[in-house]
Amino acid sequence: MGSTDEKIREEENKQMEAPKMAPFDLNDFTIMKEGEAEILMHAKNEVFFNKTQVNNRDMSIAVLRTFVAKYKQEHEALSSKRLKTGPKASEVSAINAEATMDFVTDNKNSNGDCDVSKEISQDEASSISEEQASNQGGKGHGELKPPRVLEALSASGLRALRYAREVDGIGKVVALDNDKASVEACRRNIKFNGSVACSKVESHLTDARVYMLTHPKEFEVVDLDPYGSPSVFLDSAVQSVVDGGMLMCTATDMAVLCGGNGEVCYSKYGSYPLRGKYCHEMALRILLACIESHANRYKRYIVPVLSVQMDFYVRVFVRVHSSASAMKNTPLKLSYVYQCIGCDSFHLQPIGRTVSKNTSIRYLPGFGPVVPQECSDCGKKYNMGGPIWSAPIHDQEWVTSILADVKSMKDRYPAYDRISAVLTMISEELPDVPLFLSLHNLCATLKCTSPSAVIFRSAVINAGYRISGTHVNPLGLKTDAPMDVIWDIMRCWVKNHPVKAQPPDQAGSVILAKEPVLQANFARAVASLSKAQAKKVARFLPNPERHWGPKLRAGRQITSKHVSLLGPEAVNGIINHEEGEEPPTKRKKTQDPTSNS
Repeated sequence: MGSTDEKIREEENKQMEAPKMAPFDLNDFTIMKEGEAEILMHAKNEVFFNKTQVNNRDMSIAVLRTFVAKYKQEHEALSSKRLKTGPKASEVSAINAEATMDFVTDNKNSNGDCDVSKEISQDEASSISEEQASNQGGKGHGELKPPRVLEALSASGLRALRYAREVDGIGKVVALDNDKASVEACRRNIKFNGSVACSKVESHLTDARVYMLTHPKEFEVVDLDPYGSPSVFLDSAVQSVVDGGMLMCTATDMAVLCGGNGEVCYSKYGSYPLRGKYCHEMALRILLACIESHANRYKRYIVPVLSVQMDFYVRVFVRVHSSASAMKNTPLKLSYVYQCIGCDSFHLQPIGRTVSKNTSIRYLPGFGPVVPQECSDCGKKYNMGGPIWSAPIHDQEWVTSILADVKSMKDRYPAYDRISAVLTMISEELPDVPLFLSLHNLCATLKCTSPSAVIFRSAVINAGYRISGTHVNPLGLKTDAPMDVIWDIMRCWVKNHPVKAQPPDQAGSVILAKEPVLQANFARAVASLSKAQAKKVARFLPNPERHWGPKLRAGRQITSKHVSLLGPEAVNGIINHEEGEEPPTKRKKTQDPTSNS
């Protein structure tokens, strides 16, 4: 009796994990094409699909192509080095572990059948790993297998399909979702995209967190693109990436990250946001600090290669490494931010510092405070936010490689204009300057007319400092000049362009009451324009169409109140489509022969 019950439970579990694809009429679906992938979308809002995220998907494909190339180069360099020196004992154990994981992975079923692979005992695993290691004959890691990709929240599966079809050298792509309708749609789209998709992409009905926790260090690439905050997935995601692998993460809860709900941001990300003009860059740095925090719990750390704020979300691409000693540097990469409530002055307070003595390094708390109780420029109080990631958020070598790759195959990127413009702007940013100033905000504080960006940049450069734009804000300026120098430049500007008298207690009046120590030179500097500006390369593009932005969560009924999100034509079409179908209850009444009507 017990064995019968167990068989019944197993059958039920299989049905839950692998829902059979229901027959469907192709006329009920619209074919959506993006890149080389095509998906079938139902008229109703059953499975989430956002056309706007084409920028996100194109950027991810560009980074993934560069990652595949660099990962191969790194493996070849490591293999050649090991051939010269010979493998160490620790490396042999790593080879054994990897061989075991490869054996387990290769024995799993593919093409989205969702069958749970048989568990292997410890003795069997050790014998397998020994056999694999002996077959490799001490050749380092042996032959490099194609990178495996995990898309943790797949919905329609468009992203996974594009990875499989468009990125050369990619191995298996595993698409996860815990919604039956989404998994059914994903499998339908896999079959619709032909043999390449069927051979590379598989779909599972499961909780992404559980799947990632039960597949530690198995995927070279893990992609998190949730609807809202990724915070609940980060702990399992950093464990699922192999050493040196890539974690790609999106956060669309910008209202939370940018200071709309500071207490909510602290509960989700462990950092308090500030509502400055730099809030979108601060959102990027809060997300990076949160990922680093989760990685540190497992003696791991991250190295950002690209961090982007586009449209209505932030997207970060980080390499994940394991090292207990390198992990100690984390406090040096994090800082608190002091933002004056009266003017635009802000200051960073590093959490930690190091002291070198001979060959040893001691890690100590950071010196503080970096600011007095009242702002030295205007006399107002400070708000404190953070901690944020204050180390570089881009690897300029990666950015150059990604941009070159994008330009070399522009026809393969539907959003080429947008992503090339963003990457061009990122390539011009000062990598070691956290956050930025807004020239218009500086002038609003002083109630003065604004100098042109070229004049202001020239004054900063002539004073001996560096300055650049930022991809986050067309009016933002990154500079390593201290705030007292910035205000001295503005005081000199106001002397040449006088302002009306203001009440003496205002921040602008207090700043202008002081005489400038630095005499600004507004003569046009050669470096005041970037190379892209000089060549008139577009760096900030308008939205391609109206109502370009985030869409509704899947399953929500679309009504007339969603016109601002979807546009009147789309909303009216969906409403008319639904009104054209009679409710089931009405149909029953007309078909009921016992009805009086």
